[in-house]
Amino acid sequence: MRLHDRVFLLLGGTGGIGKALVDPLVRAGARVIVASRHPEKLGHREGVSVAHLDLAAADLDEQLVRLSEAYPNIDGVIHCAGQNRFAGLDSMAVGELDNQLNVNLRSAMLVGRHFVPRFRKNGYGALVFVGSTFGSIGFPGYTAYCASKFGLRGFTEALRRELADTPVQVVYVAPRATATDMNPAAVNELNRALGNTMDAPEFVAAQILKAMENDERRKFLGWPEKLFVVINGILPRIVDKAMLKQLPVIRRFLKPGVLS
Repeated sequence: MRLHDRVFLLLGGTGGIGKALVDPLVRAGARVIVASRHPEKLGHREGVSVAHLDLAAADLDEQLVRLSEAYPNIDGVIHCAGQNRFAGLDSMAVGELDNQLNVNLRSAMLVGRHFVPRFRKNGYGALVFVGSTFGSIGFPGYTAYCASKFGLRGFTEALRRELADTPVQVVYVAPRATATDMNPAAVNELNRALGNTMDAPEFVAAQILKAMENDERRKFLGWPEKLFVVINGILPRIVDKAMLKQLPVIRRFLKPGVLS
């Protein structure tokens, strides 16, 4: 897809990967509308508008209608908002589970539901969803996050096939561990202890834009993470055994009350 002269709604654009996408999109000639609960964090930038949108809200569908009325020229959406918590399942409150499911999965489904009819009618449009390696590999301490990202991967796959005979593009990009402020110190220490490489948000943002420009339907980032995704899909017992060996290290950092 071309980026020049496009109007992209960017969800999750005030931090991490989303924030790293703003300037490259503007440099590519796109107009960017950053929607967030705290749009004021972005400040003023040429080629960038800000709007309020609460992805966890019960009335998100109504908020999307109001946003579309304010910005009728949106012809692409990049959904890279997300929430997670590194903790055992029994340490998480029901509200924390709900927030992850609402932001990571429900909001993506409502965004697709809202924009697909418009894009189909216009004869073009793009929906880009940022998932995770943990959307293909279950990892201890991320049960709710994995559930939401597995769901996101399945949703985008089904939606892409549902729209296969239309001009609407559906792109799914799955980064591996990324060095963002969303990670608490315990998670960064765990990644170092396990020898996991953490990508910079700017690198991930560049890969997302490359996937968009090359019309890639699916893109998984990182090696050997891409290999593990394939192995986990074919021979999950191999990954089970590998993670069983890592479990004592993971448990050292898996403490109640560690929020991310």
